[in-house]
Formats: sequence, C-alpha cells, structure tokens
Amino acid sequence: MHLMYYHDDKGNRVYTLKKINQQGGITKSAHPARFSPDDKFSRHRVTLKKRYKILLTQSPAKPM
Repeated sequence: MHLMYYHDDKGNRVYTLKKINQQGGITKSAHPARFSPDDKFSRHRVTLKKRYKILLTQSPAKPM
C-alpha cells in the first residue's frame, strides 16, 4: 500500500491509502518521483524549459 492523496472541496489535501476517493476520482501518489544522477534525458528537459521560457532562472524576480 502506498500513501495517496486527493483535494477536497476547499482545496485541502486529504491523505488516504485508497486508489479512488469518495467522489469516484482517482487519487495521486503522495511520494516524490525517483531521482537518478544518471538521468539520460535531463539535458532535453532543460532545453525544452529554456525554449518555452519556464526555467526558474528565466522567471522575473518577485518583489520583497
């Protein structure tokens, strides 16, 4: 069994062990994705993020 979650009506996360929530929707995994230092496609992901300007370094600075 894996820890799963879904969002309730107020937008709060509700944690459960079930794959389907009470409204019949599918729950999401509460665990982060696996990380591998030998990631073959990281260069491609960074290139796509640069192309579509969604890289964190390309976003405007937030005022304090």
